[in-house]
Amino acid sequence: MAGLVWIRMSYLIGLIYALHILVCFFLIIVVLLQSGKSGDIAAAFGGMGSQTAFGPRGAATALSKATTWSAVLFMVTSITLSIFAVRRSSTPASSGSVLSGVKPSTTSSQPAAPAPQPSSPASQPAPAK
Repeated sequence: MAGLVWIRMSYLIGLIYALHILVCFFLIIVVLLQSGKSGDIAAAFGGMGSQTAFGPRGAATALSKATTWSAVLFMVTSITLSIFAVRRSSTPASSGSVLSGVKPSTTSSQPAAPAPQPSSPASQPAPAK
């Protein structure tokens, strides 16, 4: 019975991975297709003739709405995949750590030897009058 649940969960995780990758590519494409909003330094401080700090804001286009929804979907799939990763790594059979099979080092470290003191003091400059 536990094997059946594991198979279903692995299909679900694979589906979320596939959706996450598709959303990544879609988000990249949608962001690159958008035109710039002439956000140079003069526009940031009202150089476009508008009273707002970052220039006039027009109505949301279809590309900006697609960007918003794909960003939300990207965040949801990222959080979901991180939750699945934590739950999978909390099983006692596999810790999921990269260093789980590495034995601790048995070498002992010693502090460095102090530098030898000079035999004669360095010549000091004469005090200014």
